[in-house]
Parts: sequence; C-alpha cells; structure tokens
Amino acid sequence: MDLEAVFMRIEELQLGKVIAEDVFANTQYPIIHKDTKIKPEHLRVFELFNLKVILVYKEPSTEELNENGLENQVTAVSMPKYIAFETYYNDAVNQLKKEFSNWGAGGKIDITKVRGMIIPLIEKVLEDRSYIFDLNAYSNPKDYLYHHCIATGVIASVMAKKLGFERGITIQMAIAGMLADSGMARISNRLREKKGQLTKEEFEEVKNHPYYSFMLVKNLPALKEVMKEAIYQHHERLDGSGYPKGDRIGSISNFAQIIAVADVFHAMTSERLYRTKQSPFKVMEMIKEEEFGKFDIKVVQALVDIVVDLPIGTKIELSNLELGEVMYINKYSPTRPLVKLIRTGEIIDLSSNRGLYISRVITKNN
Repeated sequence: MDLEAVFMRIEELQLGKVIAEDVFANTQYPIIHKDTKIKPEHLRVFELFNLKVILVYKEPSTEELNENGLENQVTAVSMPKYIAFETYYNDAVNQLKKEFSNWGAGGKIDITKVRGMIIPLIEKVLEDRSYIFDLNAYSNPKDYLYHHCIATGVIASVMAKKLGFERGITIQMAIAGMLADSGMARISNRLREKKGQLTKEEFEEVKNHPYYSFMLVKNLPALKEVMKEAIYQHHERLDGSGYPKGDRIGSISNFAQIIAVADVFHAMTSERLYRTKQSPFKVMEMIKEEEFGKFDIKVVQALVDIVVDLPIGTKIELSNLELGEVMYINKYSPTRPLVKLIRTGEIIDLSSNRGLYISRVITKNN
C-alpha cells in the first residue's frame, strides 16, 4: 500500500511518525533522511534549525489497516515536554560506548547518531552555561573516555559561542569536539584502561589517535573541512610541543585550539584512573600560568570568562570545605573573587589568600 504524505507543523509531530522526504536546512546534504522514524533527538534538531513543517507519511485509516493486515502498526507516543540535561547526558554516554565498539571493529561514524547525542545537550548548555560545572561530577574513571568526548564537545560549543561564532559553527564545534578522540577506539583497550602512567612506547601509540580520528571523519560530508583539520590538530601546541606533527603557531587553526583547551580543561577537572580531579578555578590558573605559550590567549580567555563570570550571590565551596557565596569578581584575578562564608559571615579575598581556592560551584542542578 502506498502511503500518502502530509505536511505537519513541528509542534504537532509525534514520536513514531515517519519522514517522507530528505530534510535539508540550508545544507548541502540532508540533516535527516527520508523514511526515518521520528525520535526525541529529531524533534530537537528541527527546533535547533528553526524548521516549521516536515513532510511525514499520513497514518492509514482503521479500514485501510484492516484491509492490508497492518493491525500491529506501532501507535505514536507524545514526547515529554521536559527532559533533564543529566538524562540526555547519560543517554549520550551510553550510546557513545556502543558507537566506540563499532568504530573499534572497523565501523564508520553515523553522523545522524552523533548529532542526536550532542545537539540536545548543547541546546541546553548554550542557554544555561552552569551545566558546565556539573560535567566533572557526572564522569567516572571507568567510563572516562566516553564522558570526556561528550564533555569536550559541549565545552567547545560554549567557547565557540563566547568567541562570537554563529550558531552553525557552535554546532560544528560540538560535533568536532565530541569526535576529536574517536580515534581512541582504534587504540587497544589495554592502553585505554591502564591505571598507571603510560610507558614512553605506550604513549607513542596513544599519540596516533588524532590521525585515527581524522581517518574516521575525513569522509563525513556533513562535517566542515576546517573541523576535520581541527580534530587532527587538537593535540598540537603553539610552542611546537604537541603532536602528531609538532606544528607551531601560524600552522594551527583556531578551531583546533578551541578543542585543545576544552579537552585539557575537562581532563584536568575530571577524576581519572591515575589522577584525582581538580577544581575548575585551579585548572584555569594552571592553564594560564603553567601552560602559557601553548594555547591562544583569546581562546583561553574565552574559557576563563565562561568559568569565572559568576553572578553575585553564587553559592560555592572552598578548598577547605567551607561554603560561601560570591560577593565581588576581581577583574585582575578573576578566578579568585571576594567571598562571604555562610557559616561565620567572614569575608575572604581569595586574591590575597592564596592558600584557598574555589573547589566547586554549587549549581541549581546539584
């Protein structure tokens, strides 16, 4: 039986409807293909690209179903109006674990699945950057790699927005950041899951992963060439100390630098098999001071602004476990604001009290 197609407004769509033609959004290639059954992530994609109507197959009448033996066709289910960021995040991590197994076995990247994982997350975090402070709490040492890929993509997209790039680039940055370590799927599990420090020979093998990542993404038409280059270069450093080629300033793209800083920030603020997590504020100081000369100053400053631009009254926890609230941001030492302790009312200037620092921001999400 040939099914009739009808246009439906996005807000009227239900899960389970089937798309009747390839969907484009000022793109050379479809963002969603014909005959795709609509899932929650597709609704997010439609909203993100500001699509108003979609051509879907019309459901046959009861008489038609009975005549054609289709009584068991699945009934569409309405989409829940609100899904928590953490739910999307955990779903993305679990899905990515499955994709990694596929890539490790020689499979290709399914860009539609990748979009479905990352777009709902960046949609939320671009509206409320406080989710950035929860990323290291979600992670765990055993599944660190998958958490790291998702988080790097999310952080890279927020940085791109802070640097003034338009929405299409922020989405591309999220996808590139998420896929930057996809080549780790081609590194042996023994090295990926090693609890101690890698030997020199083992590290040399791990240093091949940007090349493996590039090989996985090079034929993806939906990913811009500059993003593929950024994936290949995301471990290069401006002083020539990076890999795989040891490129220097002038040869490394800004997009690669965005992924690089997002990558280092999440890695240093997360608990690993061989290292405890560190404060986002402490990490920003380390990136600015100890890693000076390796990263573009404007890119680093964009992340500093994202992390330290805390509204007055923001609840925080200090490194001595005292709870406090932000009273004033010192523009000359933005990672070390003036805080008021909740327990005693004491006011502490962290810029002059170097023995203390903000260990975490207490968000409405935790």
